[in-house]
Order: sequence, then C-alpha cells, then structure tokens
Amino acid sequence: MSGKPKLHYFNGRGRMEPIRWLLAAAGVEFEESFLEKKEDLTKLQKDGSLLFQQVPMVEIDGMKLVQTRAIANYIATKYNLYGKDMKERALIDMYVEGMFDLNELLMTYGFLPADKKEEHFANMMDKAENRYFPVFEKVLKDHGNDFLVGSQLSRADIQLLEIILMAEEWKPDTLAKFPVLQSFKARLSNIPTIKKFLQPGSQRKPLIQAEEVPKIISIFY
Repeated sequence: MSGKPKLHYFNGRGRMEPIRWLLAAAGVEFEESFLEKKEDLTKLQKDGSLLFQQVPMVEIDGMKLVQTRAIANYIATKYNLYGKDMKERALIDMYVEGMFDLNELLMTYGFLPADKKEEHFANMMDKAENRYFPVFEKVLKDHGNDFLVGSQLSRADIQLLEIILMAEEWKPDTLAKFPVLQSFKARLSNIPTIKKFLQPGSQRKPLIQAEEVPKIISIFY
C-alpha cells in the first residue's frame, strides 16, 4: 500500500464525496480505484475487503475502513478537523448529522425516475431553505466566528460548504435569504486547499447526469 489513502467507489459523488472533501481540505493527496462494473464490487466483497459488503471503502493507515461516518470521523480526527475538546466535537457531530440528512435528499434526486423528481425537488429545497439553512445561518450569527464551532476549521464547515454548493447546483438563488451563509461560502471557498479542490481538473466529482444512472445502478443491484 502506498502512503496515500486509497478510495474505492464508483466514479461519482455519492457517499464518498464528503470523504473526498475532507481529505482535499486537509491537503491530503489520495488515490482512487473506481468500480466500473458489478464484478469489481463482487471482487472486493469476496476478498474480505468490505466488512458489511458495502462501499465506500478507504484504505488508510493499514486499515480498510467502511461506513461513511466512521471514515469521516477518522479523517477528521487525524487531520485536526474535529474540534479541540468533547463539547466542540459534540456540536460538530450534531451539525454534521443534520447535514447528512439534507445531503441524502440532494444526493437522491439525481437517481430518481422522472415522475418522482418534481415532488422530491420541492421537498428537498423546502427542507434546505426552511429547515437546515436557517439553522446554520443562526449558528454562525450567534457564534460570531468565521467557523461553525470554536475558532478553527472543522469537518462541519467543510461539509456545510459542500452541501451549499450542491444545493446551488439545483437552485442557484438558494442562499438569497441567508447573508451570513453567503459570506461563509465566500470565505471557505478561498481557503487554499479548498480553492484548489474547487478548480477544474481536481478529484471533485461533477453532478450526476441522467445517462450515468443505469451504469451506477448496475454495479450495485
């Protein structure tokens, strides 16, 4: 194994994208091994690499880690993106759990059949603009700091920026009512490691296209 973390997933966002974001923000170079067909997943399952028979899987520090939250927790801890004490970590966990709920809605949209998209879109944007973004607008305002928790960058900040950018892909004016989040987005996007990840040619994955969905489904089902 090389010194770089190795990410096993399909060549798209899905549940691996928050992990790519964390590594990139921490300035960590990583390799990727893409699942191109069902046999690629079956091979990992048969050789014992996948504890619960599922990806994402990340090879890091001699381990083969699965489960998105476990992987993200490890990376955040290793690269000092998890607060300075238990209280900060609890806040980070709380915020990130809310983000995962919204992320799931945003991520699912691209995989839905055409007749389900309209209702799902209305629901996910309603949740973004009336449940989740108001919370983070208030947290940042009340905290009075550049970051959601404490006085340094954490995984909560990184994953909020990821979700903001995803929501804006579907609805460009989604932050119209949230000036604090607008400032947060601009500030975070200019952190050198994140700015690099946002440039064309990085390992950040593009929005899923309808024609890619059948291939991805064929790998997993």
